[in-house]
Amino acid sequence: MAKNPSNLRFMDPYFLGPYGENDGLFEKLLLQFVRDHVYWRRNFHPEDKPPIPTSAQFQPDYLEFVARLDQELHRLSATLKQAVPLFHPRYMGHMASDVLLSGLLAQIITSLYNPNNVCEEVAPTTVQNEIEAARQLARMFGMATDEESGAWGYLTSGGTLANFASLRNTIALKFYPLAVAEAARSTRLSLPPMGPQSKPIHEYTPWELVNLSIEAVIDLRRSCFEHVRSSASAEGFNKFANAIHAERIETLGLASFFEKHSGLSRLRVLVPSSAHYSWAKGMKLTGLGTQNLVEIATDDHMRMDMEHLAETLDSCHRQKIPILQVVGALGTTEFGTVDPIDRILEQRANLRNDGLYFSVHVDAAWGGYLTSMFRDPDGSLVHQEDLRSEFHYFPSDAVYRAFSSVGNADSITVDPHKLGYIPYPAGAYICRHRDVIAFIAEDAPYIFDIEKQITQRELLHKMGQYTLEGSKPGSTAAAVYVTHKVLPLNREGFGRLLGQTVHSSEHFYDKLCELRERLEPTARLSIPFPTDSNVLCLCVNPAANHDLAVANRFVRQLFSALKVTPDQPIQTKEYFVSYTSLERKRMGEQQSRRILEGLNIDAATFRDSVEDPTREADHIFLLRHTLMNPWLLFADDDGNNVLDRYLSFLEKLIRDLCRSGN
Repeated sequence: MAKNPSNLRFMDPYFLGPYGENDGLFEKLLLQFVRDHVYWRRNFHPEDKPPIPTSAQFQPDYLEFVARLDQELHRLSATLKQAVPLFHPRYMGHMASDVLLSGLLAQIITSLYNPNNVCEEVAPTTVQNEIEAARQLARMFGMATDEESGAWGYLTSGGTLANFASLRNTIALKFYPLAVAEAARSTRLSLPPMGPQSKPIHEYTPWELVNLSIEAVIDLRRSCFEHVRSSASAEGFNKFANAIHAERIETLGLASFFEKHSGLSRLRVLVPSSAHYSWAKGMKLTGLGTQNLVEIATDDHMRMDMEHLAETLDSCHRQKIPILQVVGALGTTEFGTVDPIDRILEQRANLRNDGLYFSVHVDAAWGGYLTSMFRDPDGSLVHQEDLRSEFHYFPSDAVYRAFSSVGNADSITVDPHKLGYIPYPAGAYICRHRDVIAFIAEDAPYIFDIEKQITQRELLHKMGQYTLEGSKPGSTAAAVYVTHKVLPLNREGFGRLLGQTVHSSEHFYDKLCELRERLEPTARLSIPFPTDSNVLCLCVNPAANHDLAVANRFVRQLFSALKVTPDQPIQTKEYFVSYTSLERKRMGEQQSRRILEGLNIDAATFRDSVEDPTREADHIFLLRHTLMNPWLLFADDDGNNVLDRYLSFLEKLIRDLCRSGN
């Protein structure tokens, strides 16, 4: 049986609460800082005459506007009561929960000042907050954050945009050496031997240039400009810099660039078949095309299959197909499973000696904050046995190795608005190499006195020059930064809170196994993948049924009692979950056969979509539970927690539906 925490009281002041228990604290702090803001306005230049007279509140137009405002706000407040109760432990659906008071208050208070985090001039405090929040996340992942050349990052609207940023930035670096070689040729500039092979750039083949490591590309750029600065005039320096700019893929566009470098046009991005749909979006928006997005199969634990990855990498190597990026997930959004990040990095290290290099990006939109559980307050890594002593299953050897290695990836996506419990919108892109900024900034420093390092001042002053978004709310940066200060990103801060979600998952898993035994004469219950984090899916099949289409219809009927129904009051539903599907085209034969056998379903009824135009049997329909609410194990006066009560409710649903024969 999973270990259960004995004391949940430390979380009492963290949230507004499922019943609004901390309303007094919330109102007190909010009112305090609203008054503080008004005081700031009144004392900015108190000698100025106020434009709004005190008598204005008695004027007809004023009174009419206030009446309309009051009416519309009441209408809004009333309709918002139809919202999904994300704050309540009865909600176990999508990746949303109650938000931390620290982030909520910081966001509301900062919104009064309405800072635009495009640059320090218009948002001096919150731009600094944003840069530091990214450094906080980078340190949690185990990246160096020194002032000279450490990690950097910024906030986005969510994980999707952070994933786009990783593609855009990797493209900029991947093809930069080709632009340098073309610029040296067109300007007839003689460059000294450089790069990992210490030879003139014109002696490198195009294949060798696109397989330089990120560190080598950064060094190549610096070496080139330092040489030209020391050997040419300012005019010659700018001529060379402009020639590079003219030859870059960002200037020529994909079509012209790959027409010039036709042998490299078939580049690939490798993702697990469980990857978020934003990767397909990113391939479309960057113009790379979804046909170049290669899905790597998953193993029986819904983790990236390392054998298939090795085969794909070897095939690309033999055919001289450049690989832009390999993406691993640190907590898939469908199943919470963790890809073997350590083994992806190992494969890259081995292939690097053979002349094949690719960027490694970790999509940790969901599981990134769980890394705080692996980090001691001094920044060191928690020993596996120490962490394991707090739980029954977590973390497995594979999961521990993955989380221990994430800081060695080149870039990471993480969502504060998921397991960071920050109000929307709040995603983040973290990069291990600060000098990447020089390749993506809109006003890249092509000046004669080019600096060797990107300084902290550069980050603050020109944020909008290297981020995908221009205008964006500084209130989000304040919310993330303040929350990280209140709850540090280590096992004694955020890790303690997130540990409750892991305890909930272990408890839920054990109770589901007990339910599976109790239901055996009536129905088959399958847990296709024991979770690596805090998301758990299950499927149910009536005992006498062997057809997948029938099983899917059965689970959909269960789901109809567990979902939001727009035409019914939200209070009519007892519990809320979400759903997902295991598609036939994305599953291996062994994987699908194991799951179907557990449900006692004939594997022959699992069809491809071409064979199944009704689309009722080309997938396995699953109930999906996101166990991120920290109060799921809070027990009532009878000693029952929310998860126990939910499973009793689910058991009755299953038995009643089986009994009805529908």
